[in-house]
Amino acid sequence: MRTGRVERKTHETEILVELDLDGTGRYDVSTGVGFLDHMLEQLSRHALIDLTVRCKGDTHIDFHHTTEDVGIAIGEAFDRALGERRGITRYGSAIAPMDEALTRVALDLSNRPYLVWRVDFVRDKLGEMDTELFKEWFGAFAQAGGVTLHVETFYGENNHHIAESCFKALARAVRQAVEIDPRKADQVPSTKGVLGGSL
Repeated sequence: MRTGRVERKTHETEILVELDLDGTGRYDVSTGVGFLDHMLEQLSRHALIDLTVRCKGDTHIDFHHTTEDVGIAIGEAFDRALGERRGITRYGSAIAPMDEALTRVALDLSNRPYLVWRVDFVRDKLGEMDTELFKEWFGAFAQAGGVTLHVETFYGENNHHIAESCFKALARAVRQAVEIDPRKADQVPSTKGVLGGSL
């Protein structure tokens, strides 16, 4: 079973994450940040990953630590669930429209973390959440999960729609990349025989 569990505790956050890459899209998410919960539910549902997230964070300060640390914990659980990454398709890409917004995500489960973020929000806030925090979440997830991740929003006018198209495109790309290729189910998808390190 490709599952991962992470418990992370700092002076700023206390987090539990459990995920199953071969799930059905069931989720149970509570971070203390309502919009982040909504986005993680989209990730779970559209990637068909079962996801449980519990976070108690210092949201009385702001949402930065919670958002970033949840990204780290989900990335770590994702990495553990992938294991040696044997048999995976490895690459994934998706374009997700959300009303007037359109986002493309392309990723490589290379174990070489990198984020390219080309997303512009039209306002600094989405409700009480700073829109700059979405980059923090995606960067933390990519770093901890060993993902080369490119996110580009082509256009959009509504912050909610822009953010949601990013998470839905990520979900569909992840779903594609973690699939087991039956022709190579026992092999690591790299000429090196391992994923990570130099090309």
